[in-house]
Amino acid sequence: MKENKILKKFKGEVVSDKMEKTVVVKIDRFKMHPRYHKRYKVSKKYKVHDPKNQYKIGDVIEFIECRPMSKDKRWRVVYKNTRI
Repeated sequence: MKENKILKKFKGEVVSDKMEKTVVVKIDRFKMHPRYHKRYKVSKKYKVHDPKNQYKIGDVIEFIECRPMSKDKRWRVVYKNTRI
């Protein structure tokens, strides 16, 4: 019996497309400092599977989690967005 798993979904900007079938996507989010209540930006990079090498630097894409494809790659592209 197969369970329906809730998949994580993110949207970010491609910052590198130098690898074969892989793009590096940067996600920016804002955190609140617990004491001073000031917001600050935190960034994280993900390696995303791009089987056709069609996404280039500056593209905004949406991606979801999937099975591990390599040591660091656990995400795949869903589609290209027009903006963040």
